[in-house]
Amino acid sequence: MKPILVFQTDFTYKEGAVCAMYGVVKSVDSELEIIDGTHEIPQYDIWSASYRLAQSMNFWPRGTIFVSVVDPGVGTARKACVTKTTGGYFIVTPDNGSLTHIKEWQGISEVREIDQSVNRLRGKNTDHTNVFHGRDVFSYCAARLASGIITYEGVGPAYSVDEIITLPIHEAVLDGGKVRGIFEIVDPNFGNLWTNIPQALFSEAGFAYGDHLKMTVRHAGEVVFRQVVAHYQSFGFVPKGDFVIYTNELMRVSLAVSQGSFIERTKFGYGSDWQVEFEN
Repeated sequence: MKPILVFQTDFTYKEGAVCAMYGVVKSVDSELEIIDGTHEIPQYDIWSASYRLAQSMNFWPRGTIFVSVVDPGVGTARKACVTKTTGGYFIVTPDNGSLTHIKEWQGISEVREIDQSVNRLRGKNTDHTNVFHGRDVFSYCAARLASGIITYEGVGPAYSVDEIITLPIHEAVLDGGKVRGIFEIVDPNFGNLWTNIPQALFSEAGFAYGDHLKMTVRHAGEVVFRQVVAHYQSFGFVPKGDFVIYTNELMRVSLAVSQGSFIERTKFGYGSDWQVEFEN
């Protein structure tokens, strides 16, 4: 069976960019199967692109090819690449930080720079534009790889995995009975905030479901929230409208409002400036 192609971008469906990419794939090989990951990644948000790749990849068959295009540096000297993960997946993406979580959490065994003299779309009025590599480079190369027209070695020259561009990943800590971390990313549909704190660190601290934990949030070092919040398995264990600490599907400690939006209620954001602390 030919590999499935899974796409994620920050393009949305407001115009024809996604349609054009899929047209390129089908023009290379009409039998290739295309699945949407998401096209709603926040504009230019390389961190979110990296996180979303790691969020879903392990639930796909080995050999699946992921095409991730969040590319604020399109047309510049940043590399266009195809990586092979230690788990047997392929990622076609700009090498701009979008591989951060895959490299850290899953591992990358090899990376190759796309040889655009071979693996770039030509002859469709694309030669003199450098603003749509999602269509002209990433989709085209991914389709050639998935169809078997090229092998992985045919993508282009290999370079060192150590040269892959990565963003800083902050680790949560347990210190004196307090668990400290950051808000790492938002669950945009439901308004939850996900921390970088693994559930195992809560267990190590002695926190259990049913506890009511003291939660302190700091923004740029200043306390902006301090409250006791219930810690449960899921949202329905607290009344509608109440805060709840729960464990998300990536086994990370997260914050929600039962049948509401945590980010709308609190106006909190995510990133290293948003620190969160829990204690009994």
